[in-house]
Amino acid sequence: MKIQVFIPLMLMKSKLLFIVLFNTLICLSQSNEQAKDLIIIRGDSIPKPYINLNEVILFQPLTFNNYDAAKKYAILRNRTYKVYPYAKLAADRLQVLNDRLKSIDKKKQKRKYLKRLEKFIYDEFEKDLKKLSRSQGKILIKLVHRQTGQTTHSLIKELRNAFKARLYQTTASFFKLSLKVEYDPKNNYEDYLIEDILLRAFSSGKLTEQPTALDYDLDELYKLWKKKKENESDINKSSIKYRIIG
Repeated sequence: MKIQVFIPLMLMKSKLLFIVLFNTLICLSQSNEQAKDLIIIRGDSIPKPYINLNEVILFQPLTFNNYDAAKKYAILRNRTYKVYPYAKLAADRLQVLNDRLKSIDKKKQKRKYLKRLEKFIYDEFEKDLKKLSRSQGKILIKLVHRQTGQTTHSLIKELRNAFKARLYQTTASFFKLSLKVEYDPKNNYEDYLIEDILLRAFSSGKLTEQPTALDYDLDELYKLWKKKKENESDINKSSIKYRIIG
């Protein structure tokens, strides 16, 4: 009896996480610009009188009041590293999808195309999505909001219909997830850590950066959470500090 219940739930989870990925693909957008190193004058190429240097970003040191907090950050970093590429892969393919949809005039043909594309994406990512844990799925849902500015629930409602949005939200609740959750590093400490993890990974080249629909200043976030954590440490003072390295 337990096996009969467990297998459908696992299939539901992979389908749910696929919906998150699929709707990210539909709604993300990005543009790339390349800097020109030459000035063209009457057909002649003249080097610019300056050199473009890579931007160097200095990050505040990460310290934690206890070992458990440092350990949780390391685990969160590993989960974020694993989940972020799914959102990026979806965005990388978006331009082709948008160009294709612009060439289709009839709504019926668009729905048919999206349905066929949905099956293709699901078949491609089904095995990988089944391996994602609930915690990784939660981060993926947040990254959808980070990249699009909309929650997964609102994207499904907009692209599909309100019934589908309610259905997937109900399915998500079986795994203690919510498709309505927002990415909010100003008020959610875990989201702040995810933002810190992403920006550090972009700077070091461990992850490839993509534009985000949300705009945050990491320095301002650092000051905000530093003050909050200092107030907490006044209550639970500890002379030992733990720092994440690497």
